[in-house]
Amino acid sequence: MRRENYKDRSKMRQRMSLVAFALTFVFSILILRLSYIMIVKRSDYAARAEEQWTSEVKIDARRGRILDRNGKELAVSANVYRVDFDLTSIRNYLKRSLKEIPAKELEHMKSVGIPVPTGNEGLKNDDIAPAIAKALDVEVSVIKDKLETKLKNGEPAGAAIVKRRVEKDIADKVKELNISGVIVSPDTKRYYPNGNFLAHVLGSTNTDNKGLTGIELQYNSYLAGIPGMKVAELTKNNMDYPYTISQFTSPVNGKDITLTIDENIQKFAEKAAQQAFEDTEAKAVSILVMDPKTGEVLAMVNKPDFDPNNPYQGADKFDGANSGEKLQKMWRNRLVNDTFEPGSIFKVITAITGLEENVVNKDTDFQCNGSLSVGGINPKCWKAGGHGAQKFPDIIQNSCNVGFMKLGAMIGKDKLCEYINKFGFGQASGIDLPGEAKGIVKAVNKVSEADLATIAFGQTNTVNSVQYMTAFNAVANGGTLIQPHVMKEITHNDDNNASIVDDSFKPKTTTVASKEKTAELRSYLERVVTGGSGTGTFIEGYHIGGKTGTAQKVVNGVYGDGKYISSFVGMAPVDDPKVTIMVTIDEPTKNGAYYAAQVAVPPAKTLFLDIFNYLNSKFSDENLGQITRDVTIPEVRNMKVADAKKVLKDAKLDFNIEGDGENITGITPYPGYSVKEGSKINLYTNSEGTYNNNVVMPDVRGYSKEDASALLKNIGIVATFEGDGAVSEQDISQGEVISKGSTVKLILSSDYKD
Repeated sequence: MRRENYKDRSKMRQRMSLVAFALTFVFSILILRLSYIMIVKRSDYAARAEEQWTSEVKIDARRGRILDRNGKELAVSANVYRVDFDLTSIRNYLKRSLKEIPAKELEHMKSVGIPVPTGNEGLKNDDIAPAIAKALDVEVSVIKDKLETKLKNGEPAGAAIVKRRVEKDIADKVKELNISGVIVSPDTKRYYPNGNFLAHVLGSTNTDNKGLTGIELQYNSYLAGIPGMKVAELTKNNMDYPYTISQFTSPVNGKDITLTIDENIQKFAEKAAQQAFEDTEAKAVSILVMDPKTGEVLAMVNKPDFDPNNPYQGADKFDGANSGEKLQKMWRNRLVNDTFEPGSIFKVITAITGLEENVVNKDTDFQCNGSLSVGGINPKCWKAGGHGAQKFPDIIQNSCNVGFMKLGAMIGKDKLCEYINKFGFGQASGIDLPGEAKGIVKAVNKVSEADLATIAFGQTNTVNSVQYMTAFNAVANGGTLIQPHVMKEITHNDDNNASIVDDSFKPKTTTVASKEKTAELRSYLERVVTGGSGTGTFIEGYHIGGKTGTAQKVVNGVYGDGKYISSFVGMAPVDDPKVTIMVTIDEPTKNGAYYAAQVAVPPAKTLFLDIFNYLNSKFSDENLGQITRDVTIPEVRNMKVADAKKVLKDAKLDFNIEGDGENITGITPYPGYSVKEGSKINLYTNSEGTYNNNVVMPDVRGYSKEDASALLKNIGIVATFEGDGAVSEQDISQGEVISKGSTVKLILSSDYKD
């Protein structure tokens, strides 16, 4: 008996131990699970709980403005609305039975076209989708898809973006539906007041107000600002608690970007580019205007372009394998993103290299027989039969390929490649626009004798337009390579509405040439305009220097038959350039004209004229400075005083009269002398005046035959002419004092084809 009791107690202890172990195991598992939930998953579950009893609404910041250099608005953001779905609230809204909906709300549902639930059954997505779609003016299927938005794991999502940038009248229609969970909140919409104006520089934004291209992309972090947030506690019906205080963080509006662009100069460039695009029936036309002393871009235009207000429209006009490719080509800023063989405009770089290295001077002789055999190739000059004997300034004026091949050989490949690198080719210029192409520059150890010849006159290597203009500006400003840029400064307004400058562009600079040699080269570039292939840009009274270039395009690795890029680069005034321009015509086709002198020079003249008139007006930016016109002093001797005054006033000259006689008996400086508008001329009326027959031979290179004849006749010089076209040479030098009645021989030329 005692043994049985012992056995029973032993079995009981075993069972109790097993039970205790099992309980301990279970509690251990529960403790571990609870620890995992409380510690490891704490933030996750806390976030889920918070999501259930709070509503979080993102409040977009107002995007900063983009302004021109004078404060004109080029891109602004306007207040509109956005529609979002709080899908949890919508699901709760749909679950309600008939008895759970107040009578007043039932009447409203009927009035806006939302079905009323029957019995204990609620509504479905299909019941509310048509009413929402009608209010938003979108397809019903779009709304259904949004209402059924899923997470990546297949679970129903908590929210969905329905439509951005909704105008007020549409937003009011959505609000009128009074569907819980359909949220209408403030939004901003980007507007470009001038449409296509400056499209490739400004760029555009997507539906989330983020920059896609141009300045909008480059400075998105400044323009976008910082979004705000509103967090409110919700009731079981997903309504805000009336007596709780929402957490609210105000958005920080984006900063304003002021560009270097001058709206007026941009208008001139847009007009000239569009006219050239139509006149030449080209594939594309691009124009760039810069301030050579600061690196600031004053105008930048590509045609064809697009409307940033509708950045996805119009791409079908561009080449491409698919819509995406076409869109990228439409958005592409060709002045920054595309490269090409520059042709004869590159001779400016070869010329400055020769001058800096003292390889050539104004008296260096060259001989052109029409072609030159070098390194197994035989490149030709554009002039059949050649230019014959020339001096160094002549090969620039004549754009002689043979002369520049010989100059390249005189310089040598090591030095020429050194200067090509020094002037920034083969590397990004650093312009603050996205996607700049570096171009291709052949390494010095791979440059053959033939390569050296072709590089010297503008083939083999490739450049982008901004990169080239940066180098050209160094010649214009006296030898300083300045980083180009379109951003002038970044600003915001403080609480007192005072403008605060957050940042301004500080370009990198490098000295690459001397003031003396660049000034000498600029004088030779003026000869291109007064007597070379750039005579079409000649404007009486203004000193313009320039260079033309016609380059055959490379297509699939070979030069394309009949495909050219024609360019003109220019600066004014030559003695102290304040503005530089570049006009590029890609594949001109009209009437077979493709030489730069035929297609790129005419729009350049129009552009220069507009810029000169603007800079000399009271409306111009004073920081850009005036470009004052030169005037040839007219002959007024032997005239009545009143008549002489009128003639000088018409010529925009001031005067000082000495003596009290009735007629003008003397004048200084002599007639024919060139002075700036507004200069004061001394007139004498007494018998002791300085009257004589002396006049000064003016510079009439670049003038038409008619204009030169009229000017010279006015001051008493007889002109004889030889040839056709514009005056390219005169046998009496500018500034030489001669007697009235002297005869001058003028050579006319019109056969430039570069």
